[in-house]
Amino acid sequence: MAEVMLSIGGRGHPVGCRDGEEARLRELGAILDERWAMAQRAAGNGGGERAMLFVALMLADDLDEARNRPPAGASVGDSALRQIAERLEKMADALEQSSLEQSSPNA
Repeated sequence: MAEVMLSIGGRGHPVGCRDGEEARLRELGAILDERWAMAQRAAGNGGGERAMLFVALMLADDLDEARNRPPAGASVGDSALRQIAERLEKMADALEQSSLEQSSPNA
């Protein structure tokens, strides 16, 4: 088992992890550290535990937004919707015309 020293808010925190996961753990620690200053301001005089709660809340908010956001490229703009509608109308017209030609006594 490996151990990584994470620096969050200028304090070291030893954290154990499986061998080979050290780099990923450092990346996650860096994400926490990036948010530390803002969380500490939000916590006021609440201390490190309260600041870490604010870090967790910020990350939970990001996670919630990511879960509820449509995947990249999934949104369809107005112009794309217009093009789709036009194509569907042309297809409907063609199907209608074909149906009329087939039901015509001269066909």
